[in-house]
Amino acid sequence: MALHCSENALAQIEKLQARRVAEGKKPARGLRIGIRGGGCNGFGYVFEWCEEAPRATDQVFEFADGKVKIYCDPKSLIYLNGTTLDYVTGLMGHGFKFENPNAKGACGCGESVQF
Repeated sequence: MALHCSENALAQIEKLQARRVAEGKKPARGLRIGIRGGGCNGFGYVFEWCEEAPRATDQVFEFADGKVKIYCDPKSLIYLNGTTLDYVTGLMGHGFKFENPNAKGACGCGESVQF
C-alpha cells in the first residue's frame, strides 16, 4: 500500500506547520488523511492535523526526510492506495487535491468522491 505526496504539497504542508508554530500552536505530529461516509458522491476525504501519536493500526508515511508524516487508517488506505496528495494553484483558487486512481467519480468541489 502506498501514498504519494507532490513536491508542491510537501512544501505547503511544511509552510502551514511553520505557521502553526509561529502562531504559538503546538506543532502537529502529522497530517491525517482518510475517507469518511458522506458528501454528495457518497464519501468525503479526511484532511486534518493530528496532534496525537498515530494509532497502533495507522499506516505512517514519511516524506521530506521525515519532516512530513501522513497517518492513514487501514480502512481508508484500501480506497486511497496509490493516491497522490497535491497542492494546486490556479485561476479558481488554490488548495490540496487528492489524485486518486481508485475513484470512479468526484463532484465539482473535489471534496466528495465515488468508489
